Amino acid sequence: MDTDVCSVGSGPASLRFAPSVATSATSHDWDMRSASPAPSVYSMTSSLRAASYRHEFGRGINNYSEVYRLPADDEEFERLDQQHIMFMEVMGRYPPPLPEILADDTPGGNKTCVDLGCGSGSWILDIARDFPHCSAVAVDLVPMQDVNMPPNCRSEVDDINLGLQHFYGQFNVAHARLVSSGIRDYKGLIDEMTQTLRPRGLIILSEFDFRVYDANRQPIMPSRLEEESPWLARWMNMVNIAVEQRGGEPDAANHLHRWMRDNGQLEEIVYNEYWIQTGPWKRGPDHATAHDNWIGAMMRDDILAFLKSGRPLLLGNDMDIMTVDELETNAERELLEATVQTYIRVQRVYARRKAY
Repeated sequence: MDTDVCSVGSGPASLRFAPSVATSATSHDWDMRSASPAPSVYSMTSSLRAASYRHEFGRGINNYSEVYRLPADDEEFERLDQQHIMFMEVMGRYPPPLPEILADDTPGGNKTCVDLGCGSGSWILDIARDFPHCSAVAVDLVPMQDVNMPPNCRSEVDDINLGLQHFYGQFNVAHARLVSSGIRDYKGLIDEMTQTLRPRGLIILSEFDFRVYDANRQPIMPSRLEEESPWLARWMNMVNIAVEQRGGEPDAANHLHRWMRDNGQLEEIVYNEYWIQTGPWKRGPDHATAHDNWIGAMMRDDILAFLKSGRPLLLGNDMDIMTVDELETNAERELLEATVQTYIRVQRVYARRKAY
């Protein structure tokens, strides 16, 4: 069995794939990538699966990006599936303009949508099923091969840090959620995503800033006295530092609105802010409290799984294993006791591309 101390190796992770006869599109061929407007197609063989992943500290990690170091295995996909359910409860299924934009109202026209950094694919699979006339594209560092993938959805393997020129002008909707840990230049990503849109297309971005907030909704920063900081906040601050050292932008969430406003091609910009409890710590018999605690329980479960997902990132960043174990164990205990009143802040911005 792999251990945390000596588990860096190559090989397939435990992955949720369709049979190998299925195909997946890829634009990860660098020689082809910039010149071709359409990606190539390959069979999803076991050798390609192995090439896409490697084991680090007991988890399956993508084999293509040194920036994004969170897992891409079954355990992580299950976390992301559950997280998607929570976000739908908090944010709603889609932003208000999306159903109208993707409506089947253009005779002979083809509506299109892309999900960049799709993870488990929950969001883009919903799109494909809710809008069966729409062509849905899932892009990530590893192939998404859900056994129930609808026929109008395809998966592409790509590092979006390399640019999206091959997608310019193709989509009615472009979406990305919680990808900042793997993005070197998030403002540049916004500009690139805008270029992928058709006139009056919709861009949707949702991020959090790898911080924990106190009961007064103030960020618990590393500058606070450590003995007064919740364990979860200490752990999250370490993840924030590790993401930044890897080249990601952990605080991109706090700039989304300004970056969207600064893009001269976007209009009708809408900003949403969501404060989600880290556990069911509210007290009271009323319906609102019960609902907040229900959402808080879902966030708690997401963070409990995220504590495990963050191990490869922290240990791979040369953090001492005893320190990681101490932070993780105490943060887990803190979450399960549900006595520390803290929040996670999620920010969403969506906008329309101007007509030509």
